[in-house]
Amino acid sequence: MKIFRRTVAVLLLLLAGPLAATGLTGCARLTGDWTTASREPAGIGPDPATTPEAVVQVYAARAFKWRGAFAVHTWIAVKPERAPQFTTYEVTGWAVRRSGASLQVTEGAPDRFWFGAKPEVIADLRGPRAAAAIGKIRAAVATYPYPDSYRTWPGPNSNTFVAHVLRRVPEIEADLPPHAIGKDFLSNGSIFARTPSGGGGQVSLFGIAGVLVSAAEGLEVNLLGLSIGVDPGELALRLPGIGKVGFNTETPGTENVAVRAE
Repeated sequence: MKIFRRTVAVLLLLLAGPLAATGLTGCARLTGDWTTASREPAGIGPDPATTPEAVVQVYAARAFKWRGAFAVHTWIAVKPERAPQFTTYEVTGWAVRRSGASLQVTEGAPDRFWFGAKPEVIADLRGPRAAAAIGKIRAAVATYPYPDSYRTWPGPNSNTFVAHVLRRVPEIEADLPPHAIGKDFLSNGSIFARTPSGGGGQVSLFGIAGVLVSAAEGLEVNLLGLSIGVDPGELALRLPGIGKVGFNTETPGTENVAVRAE
């Protein structure tokens, strides 16, 4: 009986974040119509016309409808030096239903609202470091093992894809938020891997249970795809459904990102 009560207590703790996140996402997004939801640029991405240097950015935005209470959707955008526009790499479920391929490569604004949710920049790399990383990103995209598959939970999904790329390009140093569900679904059935930030290591059983330790992410435990942990370096908690909350974060789930350039 004690085991049952403890199990229930743990589940309630993990679900408290997603329940609280329903207030952060707004009821309209939980029940809205995707055909009328905004996909306009948010105005937070650099303008290629006035930004000649190479740029690499990783974005995150709340998922649409009920998924938004639990998770964010992430994607990667790159712009080579003097390129006239960005190229965005992302994975979606409806792309599989429409074309049989989950991986999408598009040109244009990298910072579009994700069906009503304003995106946040979680990594920003500029200049020679970005230029050197772009080739590695393209190579990592080509090695993604699930380009024709999508599964909301526990993966492979959009966050599985972004984490796959980041592990192969550690110089991006992106700390994917704890509510990027699917980031712990390791490629090709692996159990051990470096963390997406490249600053540590993790153990994961198909994205359902695991633990990671890293200088960037801190300590994070994953149970049933919901992650909870602590980041001592930033004096922050990592909470399921909410994101990272601490002294160095502006709002729940928002991380302060410095532009890194040489």
